[in-house]
Amino acid sequence: MESQHDAFMINEHDIPYEEELLRNPYSLRSWLRYTDHKRNGPFSEMCLVFERALKVLPGSYKLWKAYLDVRRDKLKGVNPVRFKTQYEAVNHCYDRALVLLNKMPRIWLDYLSFLTTQPALTQTRRTFDRALRALPVTQHQRIWELYLEFAQAAGGETAIRVLRRYLKLEPSHVETFVDHLMKLERYDEAAKTMVGVVNDTKFQSVRGKSHYQLWQELCELIVEHCEHITTVKVEPIIRSGIKRFTDQVGMLYCRLSMYWIKMGQLEKARDIFEEGITTVLTVRDFTAIFDAYAEFEEEMITTKMELAAEREAAGEKDEDEDLELDLRLLRFERLMDRRPFLVNDVLLRQNPNNVLEWEKRVALWKNNKEKVVETYTQAVQTVNPKKAHGKFHELWVHFAKFYEDGEDLDSARAIFEKAVKVNYKSVNDLADVWCEYAEMETRHDDFDRALDVMGRATATPRVPGVNPKQINFHDESIPVQQRVFKSLRLWSFYIDLEESVGTIESAKAVYDKVMDLRIANPQIIVNYATFLHEHQYFEESFKVYERGIELFGWPIAFELWNIYLERFLKRYGGSKLERARDLFEQALDKCPPKYAKPLYLMYGKLEEDYGLARHAMRIYNRATKAVSDEDRMEMFQFYIAKATASFGVMAAREIYEDAVESLPDKDVRIMCIKYAELERKLGEIDRARAIYGYASQFFDPRVHPDFWQTWKQFEVQHGNEDTFKEMLRIQRSVQAQFASTI
Repeated sequence: MESQHDAFMINEHDIPYEEELLRNPYSLRSWLRYTDHKRNGPFSEMCLVFERALKVLPGSYKLWKAYLDVRRDKLKGVNPVRFKTQYEAVNHCYDRALVLLNKMPRIWLDYLSFLTTQPALTQTRRTFDRALRALPVTQHQRIWELYLEFAQAAGGETAIRVLRRYLKLEPSHVETFVDHLMKLERYDEAAKTMVGVVNDTKFQSVRGKSHYQLWQELCELIVEHCEHITTVKVEPIIRSGIKRFTDQVGMLYCRLSMYWIKMGQLEKARDIFEEGITTVLTVRDFTAIFDAYAEFEEEMITTKMELAAEREAAGEKDEDEDLELDLRLLRFERLMDRRPFLVNDVLLRQNPNNVLEWEKRVALWKNNKEKVVETYTQAVQTVNPKKAHGKFHELWVHFAKFYEDGEDLDSARAIFEKAVKVNYKSVNDLADVWCEYAEMETRHDDFDRALDVMGRATATPRVPGVNPKQINFHDESIPVQQRVFKSLRLWSFYIDLEESVGTIESAKAVYDKVMDLRIANPQIIVNYATFLHEHQYFEESFKVYERGIELFGWPIAFELWNIYLERFLKRYGGSKLERARDLFEQALDKCPPKYAKPLYLMYGKLEEDYGLARHAMRIYNRATKAVSDEDRMEMFQFYIAKATASFGVMAAREIYEDAVESLPDKDVRIMCIKYAELERKLGEIDRARAIYGYASQFFDPRVHPDFWQTWKQFEVQHGNEDTFKEMLRIQRSVQAQFASTI
């Protein structure tokens, strides 16, 4: 039968191929050439040739691949339902091939792709499973790519089971798995899976989502579908997020409240809102929670009011419901009233050392004295003086002022007594507290107590083994109470108080103590001297100036000498001339040149008014050598004017000559012109001409033509042809000299 059938297939074109196969039946090349020859013939004959070849070479990958491709291509575009038998025949061929070629992923992929075009869900799924079992793990990814496409097309439970298995190979695709669970409304399993994801700190989203975004998706899932969540504890999850994501606390509290609202536990939701607004640390989070809280209360009130309106329309009454509506309205009103206090709480939780916010809290309670006292007490106990943001000492002062305004001076004093024991950040803060303490006593005319307060404030501390004078005012390692006695601000107030309500002796004692501590500034010296001067203690005031001069030295001593000398001269005039001269000599000794001019002028005037003119001229002469270069020209001019007035024009010649020798070039030019003019007026034409000749070396004809014009006019008036030519010669010589130096 078989030989007859084979003979039936053979024609004259097939004979060469058949003869070659008879000679070498196991030649793969011969069989492949034969099958290629049959491609142009009937399909059934080609298939028979493939079958004969596979019987001889059943393990040939090339034969099976070519055969299966031919059989599969034949069914392209064919309806798999109407031609089910043909599809099953090809499936059977694939199964036969995989008996020996089950390690060939290409055969499996072709078979699986072919099965996905058929309505055979179970068979396809099982074949995928067979492929995964047969192939090594390194080849599984190729199968899974097709398997996932099949699962997505199949959908339903099949897709879930397939994805669940795939996650064991690729856990990073868990987000796709969650998406499928959501589509199938399997929210509980989706939430459970997401919990595992967010708890895995090493998880990296293939979609580029951050850990916080995944957590947010989990929160949204468990809140939106809370009624379907049974295996996951929602509240602990959200609370763990509150601890972990500190910058999103407000949003997470709102989600937790929304969860309880959806679960119908409204009081629980209200408790969460209250917890949120009383624990968050930022105004942004507080605003988010408070707005959600207010909206929740408004919605509840609106619902209750609508129900009340319906009952009223129906003529029904329910006192319990009406009472609950009134309670809700009162609760909402109280919530709105609490808002500024709650915001203040947030800012104080954020920084409990913020003095300004404590002051604002006191202002909020301005109509409740008990709360004001409670707030001040809490503030001074809470704020760390060294970390205070703002003026902490003012908080104590305002606390005491509150009692003072309430005419409770004993309580105010008690507050001040506590305030002065606080180790403030700065010594000046403590000094201000002491000053405010004393000012309070003065406002109530208790001056003795005010003086006692300042006496205690400025008392020298007793530190074992330490000399008080060696205590460094700026050494922050020492408590401010041990340094405040060197606060000039404190002593200045004490001095003002003593001058106002104390005795002269007590005021002098305070001034002396300031100077003994060597903390006085120039203003204190002047004030002390003025105070003594006003009370007729002239000699003591002069001693104060001398102590100040010794204490500060130059340049501050210049101002003190000016005041001292002026007041001494005003007091004694010329009656104590020798003493005045000694004072001026002391002032001028080691005096810097820039400060010497006023002192010399004052000294010279003293000699002019009460001494001898020649002494005054000697002083002015000294001044021309002692003052700074900027003042020397002016000093010479003043000296010349005084000498001329006292001894005549002739006395000025020597001064002019000294000036020409000692002044800088820019001043010599001016002095020479004046000197020459003086000689011309005296009729000393030759001396004037000699001065012009000497001065010419300082005047460039191109820069100072006025000088040469003046000399020219002089020669025209007083000279002759020879002197005029000499002037022109000198001019050309000087011009050439200046030109060569450029």
